[in-house]
Amino acid sequence: MSTPLITSFGHCIRSLRLAQGLTQVEFSERCGFYQTYVSRIENGQANPTLNAMEVMANSLGLTLFEVFERMKSAQDTSLGA
Repeated sequence: MSTPLITSFGHCIRSLRLAQGLTQVEFSERCGFYQTYVSRIENGQANPTLNAMEVMANSLGLTLFEVFERMKSAQDTSLGA
């Protein structure tokens, strides 16, 4: 069974944020969001709009399509494909 999209997105954003050495507070300030909102997204408890997703991707130096590709790669890896 595959992971829900909302959870996969949150895990991907957390992984990318940590890879850049950013705390949730630093990242949320870059995005212009509350830290609690970022936390809820990363934990799959908030459903961000496409615009919010794009802001987060851009704040990490990526396009939203690049984030989706990383999510797909992670899912393929976890499924053993």
